[in-house]
Amino acid sequence: MFSAIKARFTSPYKLRHKGIMGMNQRNHSYIGRYNDRSKYPLVDDKLKTKIIAQAAGATVPKLIGVINNQAEVITIHNMVKEWPGFVIKPAQGSGGKGILVVTSHKDGVYTKPSGSTIGKEDVERHISNALAGLFSLGGKNDVAVVENLIKFDDCFDGFSYEGVPDVRIIVFKGYPVMAMMRCSTAASDGKANLHQGAVGVGLDIATGRAIRAVQFDQPITHHPDTGKDLLTLQVPHWERLLILASSAWEMTGLGYMGTDMVLDKEEGPMVLELNARPGLAIQIANGTGLLPRLKHIEAMGTPAEYPKPAERVAYAAKQFGSPL
Repeated sequence: MFSAIKARFTSPYKLRHKGIMGMNQRNHSYIGRYNDRSKYPLVDDKLKTKIIAQAAGATVPKLIGVINNQAEVITIHNMVKEWPGFVIKPAQGSGGKGILVVTSHKDGVYTKPSGSTIGKEDVERHISNALAGLFSLGGKNDVAVVENLIKFDDCFDGFSYEGVPDVRIIVFKGYPVMAMMRCSTAASDGKANLHQGAVGVGLDIATGRAIRAVQFDQPITHHPDTGKDLLTLQVPHWERLLILASSAWEMTGLGYMGTDMVLDKEEGPMVLELNARPGLAIQIANGTGLLPRLKHIEAMGTPAEYPKPAERVAYAAKQFGSPL
């Protein structure tokens, strides 16, 4: 990732000038310093994340069921028979690996977002691979989580292709400091994964308006599949999303994290995942570095009475928002 950032900004001087943070500095100065490793299971396991988010009053995708072992794999077909669309994901998966999205199914034929179809055996094989830890952190045995398919808000039509766009917000000591929307493409197979070819749209932290967009670390202006002008993107319910992201600090106790959220057509803002080791591509999407914002929050110290999420959001919007 650092090499990609270096290629984008071309020289060490420009990296420093832009306040770009590299992976080593992220790991040592922020993840290592502000994230208690005992808290990692709360975000590394999607089932645990769902539980703590719900306990905090956040909306999450509806849980259809959990497949814990090989003997239960065959139950998937009966489990989803009343659900038109669903998602299967490994509880401890990372980087979007192992996520199978099914938009519809009938008579044992399962349709993916691209329109391609797979059979019962393919679905079962995918779950077996998830249980074996093929997609999971450390390759350890895992469980498969089956969730309801998110229906993204109509306002995002054309901004994403064959998949649900999500909002990644970096939260430091409870303050939202940088944001982007990840929009799926044909290249990313309908997944919001930048490394696989999804589009990253940098967002103004104060308003949720698009600042710039990139694909494969290169600036673009229009979605490669739909032709939509990406710079017209305006994320609705922005303050609610920021407060939801900010409150993840209270949920987890992690000082430096990435919050991944979606806007469901019916349910509104919801927590998708939390990440104790968020990537650095958000800096490329925004065209600026994280370090000045992180150092600003560090310089504030820790007051006796810590600000509430809404207060932290208002402060971050004022300090880090783009000039009008």
